[in-house]
Amino acid sequence: MTTPLPQSRHLATAVPGPRSQELMARKSGAVASGVGTTMPVFAVRASGGIVEDVDGNRFIDLGSGIAVTTVGNSAPRVVEAVTAQAAAFTHTCFMVTPYEGYVDVAEALNRLTPGDHPKRTALFNSGAEAVENAVKIARSFTKRPAVVAFDHGYHGRTNLTMALTAKNMPYKQGFGPFAPEIYRAPLSYPFRDGGLDGPAAARRALDMIEKQIGASNLAALVIEPIQGEGGFVEPAPGFLPALASWCRDNGVVFVADEVQTGFARTGDLFACAHEGVVPDLIVTAKGIAGGLPLSAVTGRAEIMDAPHSGGLGGTYGGNPLACAAALAAIATIEEDGLVGRARDIERLMKARLSKLQSDDARLGDVRGRGAMIAVELVEPGTTAPDAGLARRVAAAAHQAGVIVLTCGTDGNVLRFLPPLTISDELLEDALDVLADAFAAA
Repeated sequence: MTTPLPQSRHLATAVPGPRSQELMARKSGAVASGVGTTMPVFAVRASGGIVEDVDGNRFIDLGSGIAVTTVGNSAPRVVEAVTAQAAAFTHTCFMVTPYEGYVDVAEALNRLTPGDHPKRTALFNSGAEAVENAVKIARSFTKRPAVVAFDHGYHGRTNLTMALTAKNMPYKQGFGPFAPEIYRAPLSYPFRDGGLDGPAAARRALDMIEKQIGASNLAALVIEPIQGEGGFVEPAPGFLPALASWCRDNGVVFVADEVQTGFARTGDLFACAHEGVVPDLIVTAKGIAGGLPLSAVTGRAEIMDAPHSGGLGGTYGGNPLACAAALAAIATIEEDGLVGRARDIERLMKARLSKLQSDDARLGDVRGRGAMIAVELVEPGTTAPDAGLARRVAAAAHQAGVIVLTCGTDGNVLRFLPPLTISDELLEDALDVLADAFAAA
């Protein structure tokens, strides 16, 4: 296991191989059945753009653990930083005896996130936990109860974030009742909006909010600048700026959920930057720490400081190992030019996928930014979702050695989230496999 992992796709066995089958049988007997898996293979190591399983199969990674290993799996700076921190101490709880790493990460996020206003940061463990704390902070600051989220949005699996999430299966079914005072507004969805531009789509959403909720009751508006689980939907230009402007005018906290879009993923350090949107609060996780569990809420000092002392925190929030990893991941993004690399990946992938689209009417829309690209699949000549095709293509890619994920409210979107350290050669090979999968389907 100390030898370098070859950066090439390789199938040593059928997928899944015998060792993975044994482990899957053990999983069935030991792990709760509600914890599903996309692929029936068990990883043993990963680096660059490759994940190797226990049977020696090497898969091209177009998932990055759902946008987590943005800087590459076991990135050298991250491994070195975590190893050194583990030798020093693994935990004290920042709320008991604080440590410098937490402060370092907070300072870095205050510097990197959009806007030059005074900021504060609080660290947590997961994206859902951070979203929930952003709502707590907004309610504490505004003294208002209501929160608006958007169609197709996904924000997590806790009770409050399930309420914010739009899709029922598999996230909400049978788990209610959910937190109250959560409302949903229509999103700008260019592929399905019949030509409605961004400002008009914003007016549609704001009219609903004003009539059904009332600005004076609204604490926060929570939105993903580009949706994740909802289908990698990028709102039309002007939609996000119009929402942010309305929030400023009405004393509503504008919360950008950049859990999936943050840290160079979209070809900007944060997706909000594409249209110059400066959120009041920004929520980050996933790519923040190179694979270790960490999340954050960063925002305007006066909003972040509204909760009373002791009102924010958690035993593991800002764990020292995760803080060390985050600082190393940020250094990797900045020093290795990964924002630019994400844009290179976008150009390569969109060129190939657009060519596929021109030859195959089932590819209804190719969209996304940076290394966050998607294809929405439809019945030819229509916009009717074809989830079955998405499942078949993904399954064929898996069998051929490529990790591909699906998403979308209707389950008809293929999404691609390669690590920014992946080579062009691996991307081209993966796209060849994808083209063969469409042909076979």
